[in-house]
Amino acid sequence: MKSAENLKMCKRYDRIIIGAGLYGLYSALYCGSRGESVLVLECDSSPFGRATYVNQARVHQGYHYPRSISTAVKSAGYFERFYQDFHFCINREFEKVYATSACYSWSNGEQFKKFCEAAGIPCEELRAEKFFKDGMCDGAFLTREYTYDAMILRDYYLDKTAQLKNITIKYGIEIATIENVQDADLVRDTEGGEYRTGFLLNAAYAGANQILDLLGYEKFRIKYELCEIILCDVNDVLKNYGFTVMDGPFFSIMPFGKTGVHSL
Repeated sequence: MKSAENLKMCKRYDRIIIGAGLYGLYSALYCGSRGESVLVLECDSSPFGRATYVNQARVHQGYHYPRSISTAVKSAGYFERFYQDFHFCINREFEKVYATSACYSWSNGEQFKKFCEAAGIPCEELRAEKFFKDGMCDGAFLTREYTYDAMILRDYYLDKTAQLKNITIKYGIEIATIENVQDADLVRDTEGGEYRTGFLLNAAYAGANQILDLLGYEKFRIKYELCEIILCDVNDVLKNYGFTVMDGPFFSIMPFGKTGVHSL
């Protein structure tokens, strides 16, 4: 237990945020803009190195949730807000086609079309044979979906947070313990650093359970799966398209932000 005298010597922040991805830096900028002192702790040597970057950068309206219409409706609502806030890093210069596999799929073309109508998201039926071998897909649809460029978004947040002297970002921080002391949470790192706050925000998306474990809380019952995303060059025909095949032997290939390559 840290003594009361030593605790006073430990700088107190209005907000401590764990994780310097999109959620972490968004929260830091929001709180910092209100005049609050903010400390962001990131385990990597730079921001936006994990979940914010290691994904397909899909700005979606819920098309890939055909069995959860509530999730799709929420996604569609946030789609417009995300586009308005971050239009500068979004690639919308391609046609996005969703298709349903004819084999081993939980969804078919007719169900997908009805799902889109119920969720109120754009869905124009196409001839599947235009893009896929005969018999492989029983439905194909032109949709409205974009991708964002994580590195452009990262630079935006680094520039904005650097303008506020009340925001501090520390990199290479491995948290050892989190302890509630008096009226604050005391965060200790493995190098002996100590940070105190009355408001601790866990924005470590993939590492959520690691932080919950340090706090002594019950972990989320999550199944982790390894997913590899390949960045590749495509021909002149494919560069104007993105494709996602739902269920069955599915795959997805689409522009990776504004990088000029596709993610597979």
